[in-house]
Amino acid sequence: MKAINTILAIFIVSVTLTSCFYDKADVVYPTTALSCDTVNVTYTNQIVSIVNAQCNYCHGAAANSIGGGIYLNTYAALKPYVNNGSFLNSILQNGKASAMPKNGAKLDNCSILKIQSWINKGALNN
Repeated sequence: MKAINTILAIFIVSVTLTSCFYDKADVVYPTTALSCDTVNVTYTNQIVSIVNAQCNYCHGAAANSIGGGIYLNTYAALKPYVNNGSFLNSILQNGKASAMPKNGAKLDNCSILKIQSWINKGALNN
């Protein structure tokens, strides 16, 4: 009887220690899909802040010196690059346009999804 209890105790401890382990929190608890609102995206409320944070260091006031003369700091300046597809292709880094940000990490998925949603809804100046 003691041997059965020992084996049973070892089994319970083994199952307990191995059954609850998973080291990929982003897979177990995904947050991007739940917290990334792409339904109510507007130029003024979301896109401007993304472009200001990610693009306008080079493509704002300093565009002539470090941004290849490409300004993205206003809706009117950004819209032609949205219309010809180069803006989205650049941030997707899909090889169809120069990967942006230049020598930088790709934008986070939520920012890209918001930009895609805004473009798909007509890229309005709203």
